[in-house]
Amino acid sequence: MGLPEISHDCLQMYFKGKAPVNQFLGRAYLCQSQLYTPVSTDNLEQFEKFNINLLKAIDFALNDSRYYFLIYNASVIYWKNIRPFLKPGSLYFLIPSLSQIVSALNHPDEEDKDWTAELMIELLECFLDASRMEEAITFSSTAATFIEENAPSRYKDLFSIMVIFENVTNNLNFPLDANRMLEKLQVLKVVFCLPFPSPEGKELGTNTRTESHAGLSPKDLGREIELDCLECDCEVQTLGPKIETYTKSVVEAQLNVIQKLDLILNRAIRLRDPNIIQAVCTTQWNICLPLLQHNLQHHVRKPLLAIAEVLEKIDSMLILLRCQVHMEIARIEEKADRVETAMKHLEKAINLDNNGQYHEYLKMAFHRLSLNTMLYKSLERLEDQASLMIEQAKKGTANDSVRKKRSLLVNAGLALAPEAFQVVLDSENEAKVPPSKHKDQISYLCAKAEHHAKNIEKADGHLKRLGHENENERIRLWSEIAKTARKQSVWDVCRAACRFCLLYDDNQVIKVSKRKKCKSWYLRVTIHNGLLSGFCSFSFWQFNNSNFYLLSNWIKHLSQYAMENFLRAVRIGEELNEAWIVHNTVVYVLNHNKHLIISKRQRELVEPFQILFNAVKNIGNFGNTTVLVTLCSALARGLILPWIPKMVSKTDEKKLNEEGPAKRKKTALKGHDKSFTALITSVCEFAMRLPNGSAPDEPVPIALRQQVIATWVKAKQLLQQQIARWHGSEEESNDDGTSPMTKVFIGLEMYSCNGLSLMDFLLPNLSQLVKMALECSWSDSLVQLQTLTRLMHFAHNLHDHELVITCFQKILELVHLRFFLLTSLCRNDYNARQEMLSIASCTHGKSIMENLAGKKHLRVTASKSFVESARYAGEAGNLNLAMVAARNFWNACLPFIGSSADRQHLKAPTEVILKSIIKASEAKSKQVRNSTFLLDS
Repeated sequence: MGLPEISHDCLQMYFKGKAPVNQFLGRAYLCQSQLYTPVSTDNLEQFEKFNINLLKAIDFALNDSRYYFLIYNASVIYWKNIRPFLKPGSLYFLIPSLSQIVSALNHPDEEDKDWTAELMIELLECFLDASRMEEAITFSSTAATFIEENAPSRYKDLFSIMVIFENVTNNLNFPLDANRMLEKLQVLKVVFCLPFPSPEGKELGTNTRTESHAGLSPKDLGREIELDCLECDCEVQTLGPKIETYTKSVVEAQLNVIQKLDLILNRAIRLRDPNIIQAVCTTQWNICLPLLQHNLQHHVRKPLLAIAEVLEKIDSMLILLRCQVHMEIARIEEKADRVETAMKHLEKAINLDNNGQYHEYLKMAFHRLSLNTMLYKSLERLEDQASLMIEQAKKGTANDSVRKKRSLLVNAGLALAPEAFQVVLDSENEAKVPPSKHKDQISYLCAKAEHHAKNIEKADGHLKRLGHENENERIRLWSEIAKTARKQSVWDVCRAACRFCLLYDDNQVIKVSKRKKCKSWYLRVTIHNGLLSGFCSFSFWQFNNSNFYLLSNWIKHLSQYAMENFLRAVRIGEELNEAWIVHNTVVYVLNHNKHLIISKRQRELVEPFQILFNAVKNIGNFGNTTVLVTLCSALARGLILPWIPKMVSKTDEKKLNEEGPAKRKKTALKGHDKSFTALITSVCEFAMRLPNGSAPDEPVPIALRQQVIATWVKAKQLLQQQIARWHGSEEESNDDGTSPMTKVFIGLEMYSCNGLSLMDFLLPNLSQLVKMALECSWSDSLVQLQTLTRLMHFAHNLHDHELVITCFQKILELVHLRFFLLTSLCRNDYNARQEMLSIASCTHGKSIMENLAGKKHLRVTASKSFVESARYAGEAGNLNLAMVAARNFWNACLPFIGSSADRQHLKAPTEVILKSIIKASEAKSKQVRNSTFLLDS
């Protein structure tokens, strides 16, 4: 009746006298326990009183079998009233009382074995939540035996715990049948969280019997809903890696599934089964997760609101899920300028954040939104002023001028660092550069560099002057300024804000983070600003300074600063075990050092590349395989370059030949050199074992694979290790997993490495290589052309004219393809194709000349090949190849010069060769001019 005061008075009167020892004494204890029903986890004293009275009733009932029904009643009352404690992090409070209740229920006369099994499973979860693994292992054996004998239908719940807590499944000694069933469940594992048993849920389910449609019971209807959820989940899973592409068709497919789940959720609500409702909500949340991007999140607002509302109505114990849902809804509402609604959801998220996992973020977000509601109130705190100005800058429209956006961001920075921020901004202001005595451009640039370095130093003393007051809040504000400035292309403000934010990343913070006391959000802010600072600190200067090679020390300092930030970011990403952070850092570093990689200066990047490589291996989960293979290739090249012997000049080679084979020695590596080269081999083999790509439409380019294989073969040669099982011999099948294309690449590199004063490989059969190359399916026509051209070269060296002709015919087939010689392709790609065709045509002509056998028409055919070679060389702008073709053409045509008729036939091809030489010469001089212009710009 809701009158606890009267109940309290009645119980006091009952216990004053000598109460009779019968069932009413036990009932009195049960009533008194309900007067102390716990409302929240904060009032533990009330919870203790509740437990004491309840356990008194149980102890009384255990003394007489007539009163065993009171034990069951006590367990139901207990379970109905402890909902505030059924949250992760609070379950351990239940262990003492729930253990006694389970022990009391485990008597022979108890008929409801299923209820006892439910409570046993919950007690096991309490042990796991408290990390009391030894007790969990011991109790799990008892629970498994009891459930197997008395409530086999509860096995699935026991298995669910095993799936969720995989870290203890190896230690739990379940019966053999249980482990077999677990294997099946792990294959069909659904995303549902283990629901909590609820007597209320039983009652609600009973009431729905009258609403069953098509003659199905509520249990069957619930199972049907679960299967529908599983079907929706499988439908999304079939999209696989395409989900990450965010194409229109993929997003629409996900939205269609979300609409289906909306209808399924309505069915679950009508069924009024809390466990089924939770299952549907969990599935819906997991499918919505990929669509929580800034430009897509408005599509999932309605389903998220439905999840939040229904979970709140049933008072779901999925506390973390509810907190996260409210957080995402708040973000969506804030973006739509519904500030008050967003604040309401943040308040709910704060109340649900029992473990304090999102405490810092939620507190700051709520405070930030509350500032937006203070329209006519002046803000006293500088941090609040900065926060408000940042929000105003974020809300600027695309039509707003950069000056307006910059003004707000600058004022926000000045609020946080009144003097130092302006000084750092002035470091890039050309109007603030002091005049130089010399008026030339170089002197001005030197003065500009000196001014920049001097002003930047002012930022270092900012923290000494300010101290560490409101440190966390200021870190977030500096980060917000940097991100907003980057988004709005206000680069000088972005660079300055990054510098101030990274001032807080000192050695002290590193030590704290290692002791797991540093907040992960702080580390993420540091990562973001480290990457951002590295990205933009060098971008401004390398495009605005002319003759910057004269200021190399300054430029090196900027580049070093960028690399330090990148490497700091990857270390934190490794510490947080966040693969995407490590991946983004690798991309930034590769892009930042692209010019060094292209100019084959990987040797200078060995140390940072090794740090990145080790971080990737430690993380173990890397999304884009192409980026990882690129990193491995660059690292392996940087490691191997110092160990490759210099090419022997023709003069030295002649001397060695005169001295004889006894004087010649094969280069051998020392012990420590071998270990270093073995590291190169391990890096290459790591890259070679990687899968082809993270998505079907993003395969690793075969040109990149070829580079890794070339480095690997060279490392094997330096180690003086034969490739024992050459991947491509006639006796060997393809069952080893190595593709025919890989075997072709390995064989080609073995041919290329021989005859270089190092160990010679035992070479595979060249005709077998050619056969495999012709049978391969090539995704890159340029690599195919290069491979066929190299095969032609080695076939010509072996005087195998038939193989030369076979390869050349395949090359001619490629030439006839429309897309093969398109000038609209990348210029470097186009030139490389022309060069390969020039070499192939020249090799074809030379092979014919070696096999003339006195046939005049073959000499004419060879001369035509040399003309084609010169023409391709002219298109490529390669003067050396053009001159080689011209020399071979002249030698081939010498017998025809004596006849005037033959000379007339030679006029047209000779003109083609001369034009090609002129064209190649002009292209070469143009390249020199272009490179000089780029250097001075």
